[in-house]
Amino acid sequence: MNKQLLFVKRPTGDADASTWSLVSNPIPTIKEGEVLIQQHYVSLDPAMRGWMNDAKSYIAPMEINSVMRAGSVGQVIESNNHPKFKVGDYVAGYAGVQQYIATEGEGYYKVDPNLAPLPTYIGTLGMTGMTAYYGITEVGKIKEDDIVLVSGAAGAVGSIVGQVAKIKGCRVVGIAGGADKCKYVVDELGFDACIDYKNENVKDRIKEECPKGLDVYFDNVGGEILDLALGRLRMHARIVICGAISQYNNKTAMKGPSNYLSLLVNRASMTGMVVFDYADRYAEGAKILGGWMAQGKLKSKEDIYEGIENFPETYNRLFSGDKMGKLILKIIEE
Repeated sequence: MNKQLLFVKRPTGDADASTWSLVSNPIPTIKEGEVLIQQHYVSLDPAMRGWMNDAKSYIAPMEINSVMRAGSVGQVIESNNHPKFKVGDYVAGYAGVQQYIATEGEGYYKVDPNLAPLPTYIGTLGMTGMTAYYGITEVGKIKEDDIVLVSGAAGAVGSIVGQVAKIKGCRVVGIAGGADKCKYVVDELGFDACIDYKNENVKDRIKEECPKGLDVYFDNVGGEILDLALGRLRMHARIVICGAISQYNNKTAMKGPSNYLSLLVNRASMTGMVVFDYADRYAEGAKILGGWMAQGKLKSKEDIYEGIENFPETYNRLFSGDKMGKLILKIIEE
């Protein structure tokens, strides 16, 4: 049987167990030109909350009773004359939260578990890494000696953003929740400093760590911290809007920035970033990030939990902060 997690109810505020339904259906039979993929891991991302809303966005909202959308990696276990994939190939794509999928293979690409562990291909070498790399280099336009502030610094994207900025010769300050995360960001990832938003005055600490202001702010959280960053911009600074996790579960309107006139005063910019815009350059980005990993310059951390039935509990770790690095769920039953 094929266990599938269906999206059955649009949440208001936080998503809970009633948002999804776990069902079992027969493993699909493949048609001519299709492959059957056995899923090993699925990616959990804050963007999932936006996909649940029935609202215009950069991607169509999920339909009720559809398989929960998610990035995934697995192995081809059957092929019916598929032109690209053969039995035994490992592939990554967007197969959703289900244990098996029959597909023509559009949007899937081969990965090599001998070069990196499978979870890495939906983390640092997948959409997470591409978001971080192109977000900070192409949208943030970092250059040597820039002063860079990164919120969500211990998270999937933020942890890579800061490391890339350090590799490029920037001074990098992170913002994370709790002493343990801040210690990890500085001691393990190599950030110059990290501000504990749960126990420190963020405004004062940004001023202390970035006395000359900010050249780049990479925003994963939105809300009050975005406003504080706006108040510390240098001339021609760049703000990258990657996410706003502090606002995703609001039952009222999202809180927008009140300090936005700082953009005018400092001739600065604030630009949204969607990774799909760089789809034709994923291979290039993965090669660069993979090279840094091989050289020991870039660390990849995956926080992996097990069991498709544990998806709701694992998903909520995105918003409770009870995780470190990239959040992944192992769904294969061995």
